[in-house]
Amino acid sequence: MNETKNYQKTKTACYLGFVTQAISANFAPLLFLTFYRTYGITLADLAMIPLAFYLTQLCVDFLCAKYVDRIGYRKSILIAQITSAAGLAMLGIVPDLLPNPFLGILLCVIIYAIGSGLIEVLCSPIIEACPFENKESMMSLLHSFYCWGAAGTIALSTLFFVLFGTQHWRILAFLWSLIPLYNVYNFAVCPIEPIVQEGEGMTISQLLKNHLFWLFVVLMICAGASEISLAQWASAFAESSLHISKTAGDLLGPCGFALFQGLSRMIYGRHGAHVDLTGYMIASGLLCVCSYLLAALAKIPIFGLIACMMCGFSVGIMWPGSISISSSRLPTGGTALFAFLALAGDLGGSIGPALVGEVSQMFGENIQAGILAGVCFPLILVICTAMLRRKA
Repeated sequence: MNETKNYQKTKTACYLGFVTQAISANFAPLLFLTFYRTYGITLADLAMIPLAFYLTQLCVDFLCAKYVDRIGYRKSILIAQITSAAGLAMLGIVPDLLPNPFLGILLCVIIYAIGSGLIEVLCSPIIEACPFENKESMMSLLHSFYCWGAAGTIALSTLFFVLFGTQHWRILAFLWSLIPLYNVYNFAVCPIEPIVQEGEGMTISQLLKNHLFWLFVVLMICAGASEISLAQWASAFAESSLHISKTAGDLLGPCGFALFQGLSRMIYGRHGAHVDLTGYMIASGLLCVCSYLLAALAKIPIFGLIACMMCGFSVGIMWPGSISISSSRLPTGGTALFAFLALAGDLGGSIGPALVGEVSQMFGENIQAGILAGVCFPLILVICTAMLRRKA
């Protein structure tokens, strides 16, 4: 029966799902300094934007573990596309309608974060359930589309700002909302298979009692924090700490980060069958430590930008690699496993940027000091991966 189904449609829908998630995660951070200048929002308050985004995703992840199997994958992923489109479109309207623009921004961020959280939980198991060979490589390739989406968001947004000015960012928010709106159709017609047969998946209580599961949770927290801490602050870091223009900073900072992250995932997607995943992740974690130190200590702009690109390449395998290791060690984890892994990754994505923002504020709005504090996350990831390698 599976042979008659066109799973290429499923791949296309999931790829665009990750592009949508990339738009949701990366568009607002490009406007941090614009919000700062237009609305007078402080750096500490700006740190609340990614915190609200990832905390919302965290709540969605938790609810998914309990309710997605009841609602159904197709209905849930359609809700994800609709809320993503609505939140992005509202971002261009709501902040200027409320007395406190910051609260308006947070409201829109929370709405599209609901969709982003559902995408994060659902797209990986949807692809995992498809009858593809070499699931680890396929997972890495799937997650590379988040990177291409992030790079496209940054590059096209930068081009829009150059041509029409940053003051017209509200129009761009409407334009980005069209992608998840179009993807509603894709998910409505593509084949979707269950990740495990009914009654065969582990329950939440069984997962929580599994000691290996908690090691996977710590691994995902550090993977999320290692990736998001620098990614969310790369634009502001390039402009304020390295003292280069916003256009050059966005293209070489966060855009370079995303491109090298995607390159890392594509390389593993093509050659992952011949590479030991845990060894690759340990090497990537050590490279990530070096990139954080270089970004935190660099005084010359070119070295700071190189650090952003190095960091992007080093974190590329962390998120999809952690999912692949977890699903292979706990094959009956089902939706609950993927939901808790996404929850852990989002928890890391909440803690990391918030830590960078708070430490930056403590040291006189010095973003490099905040980045230095973030080096703890890749260090812990290396230790956890080494423990998993030893257990294996």
